[in-house]
Amino acid sequence: MSRIIAENNGGGHVLDAATGDGTPVCETSVDVAKLPSMPFLLSFNHLTYSVKVGRKMPLFPGGDRTKTLLNGISGVARDGEILAVLGASGSGKSTLIDALANRISKGSLKGNITLNDEVVESRVLKSISAYVMQHDLLFPMLTVEETLMFAAEFRLPRTMSKSKRRTRVQALIDQLGLRNAAETIIGDEGHRGVSGGERRRVSIGIDIIHDPIILFLDEPTSGLDSTSAFMIVKALQRIAQSGSIVIMSIHQPSYRILGLLDRLIILSTGQTVYTGLPTNLSLYFSEFGYPIPEMENKTEFALDLIWELEGSPEGTKSLIEFNKKWQSKEPVRLCSSLKEAISVSISKGKLVSTSTAMVPRFANSFWKEILVLSNRSILNSRRMPELFVTRLVAVSVTGFILATMFWQLDNSPKGIQERLGFFAFTMSTTFYACTDTLPVLLQERYIFMRETSYNSYKRSSYVISNALVALPGLIILSFAFTTITFWAIGLNGGFSGFLYYFLIILASFWSGSSLVTFLSGIISHLMLGYPIVVAILACFLLFSGFFINRDRIPTYWIWFHYLSVIKYPYEAVLQNEFNNPTECFMRGIQLFDHTPLVTIPNAMKVRLLQSFSDELGTKITSSTCFLRGVDILRNQGITDLSKWDCLFITLAWGFFFRILFYFSLLFGSKNKRT
Repeated sequence: MSRIIAENNGGGHVLDAATGDGTPVCETSVDVAKLPSMPFLLSFNHLTYSVKVGRKMPLFPGGDRTKTLLNGISGVARDGEILAVLGASGSGKSTLIDALANRISKGSLKGNITLNDEVVESRVLKSISAYVMQHDLLFPMLTVEETLMFAAEFRLPRTMSKSKRRTRVQALIDQLGLRNAAETIIGDEGHRGVSGGERRRVSIGIDIIHDPIILFLDEPTSGLDSTSAFMIVKALQRIAQSGSIVIMSIHQPSYRILGLLDRLIILSTGQTVYTGLPTNLSLYFSEFGYPIPEMENKTEFALDLIWELEGSPEGTKSLIEFNKKWQSKEPVRLCSSLKEAISVSISKGKLVSTSTAMVPRFANSFWKEILVLSNRSILNSRRMPELFVTRLVAVSVTGFILATMFWQLDNSPKGIQERLGFFAFTMSTTFYACTDTLPVLLQERYIFMRETSYNSYKRSSYVISNALVALPGLIILSFAFTTITFWAIGLNGGFSGFLYYFLIILASFWSGSSLVTFLSGIISHLMLGYPIVVAILACFLLFSGFFINRDRIPTYWIWFHYLSVIKYPYEAVLQNEFNNPTECFMRGIQLFDHTPLVTIPNAMKVRLLQSFSDELGTKITSSTCFLRGVDILRNQGITDLSKWDCLFITLAWGFFFRILFYFSLLFGSKNKRT
């Protein structure tokens, strides 16, 4: 290693130094107390990452092949500067950002990443850094200020007062240039809100609310017009100048944006074809033999040339080799130990902490997290009442149609069949009515993944909050459906029967909502979600015991009968309807209702009953009861569980699915590539 030191006013100033491979070094043998600030230097060396790609016909030998996404990438990023990673689609830009942000499993990523010559623990990196995803994942009905305030509740230390948090939010709004949009909702397809550029700046603001030392961004200018993109990068420049390292991927920066960037890495098929200052691009390609025309956009020329080389037989091999030989001298950075640098940065206002201690893993207590999450969900839902009103209207209309279709059923054999059909349809409807929440749950799942990637809150807090927020709506839906159908259809049991009917409908909504919530944790796409949910519920309905009695189900399928979540509420409402021992459902001549003799005159039916009496030696009259509720339950195969057992099991299914939802979030949202 060479080292050139120039004396300046009696103090040693290091001009440049480089290792043998051209990687700048961080000098640590200095007196920290004499430094005006504590600079940070993020170094990464020989990063390599490969994945297995399955072919269309994996049954044949050699079905899997290995694809290298990163191949020996090295470079540095400094505080106060923006490092931009350029390249065409598939060049490895996002993969490199993920690697630097610790979003790739350590076993899969080769090479080393250090901050001030120290390997950073995952917990520490989460505390001092932020990662901004390419897509804007925000609650549409919250204002810009509310969105940032909730982010402050999640990320800032619990010791910080609310007034200080609000001050931080106001400062961030000014820093991001969002003052005019502070009171505007985010908006979505159905609600007009902020512009695309403002939305992107809000997304950045959420993740930098704690003023991180390192900021990673995956194509923050994607999908924006040139002016909005420039304003985004201008805001990032202000963030970098506040003492942060900013590392971003960008597809093709404009001339104005290029002037804001401090350092470039250009990739091609996972390899580095240029690393250095933007101002050196012209000299670099000139020495390579392809001078950039004076009026040409430098990055456009470079990317077009790389695209042409990639299509040639030798590819970009010559440019990669030239980049290894083409060395630019880099000024050395004087760095202290990482712990001291972080402490000094905190004392100067970075990380928005009140002490020099490291930020705890979670900023809030368990109950505070539940409170804040619930408050945010309720606030967002309250401003979109059409979602719940649509569900309420759908359930009410369904109940009204059923009430008018099955109006005042009698206790005849025909009435029995109609009651059985009503209950089967009702129980399946309560579950199918929960599927309309799937799009909302999938949207929230992506927001959850973004927020928990940096420990905004615990997964358990989110699961409990999600259940608590959903419960009031389920109670209203259940009460509306119960009130419309119970008295109109003439169901049995009186007021106590009504209360139980309401409880089992509520338990069914709870179980169905929990099932859909769990499936939203394991299904990533809406187009897959609906068919899977409908198919599962169809199987549950098939094995519920309505279409075929339990005794008739083949032994190799009986296990699915007991797994059917519709079985238990279906049996519960049947027992609530037919468990009165004094209620009769078939008397006298009703015995012939479901036989070929149903069409003969009633007088003939009476004479037939008299004949049966004479033959059997038992008096049978028109008032003789042939079928009671217990007989109906026995014929339906409902003999194992009481109605209260069925109610508790239905509720238990709901809790079970919520637990499964927790584990799906725990193991399915690691935010890391494997």
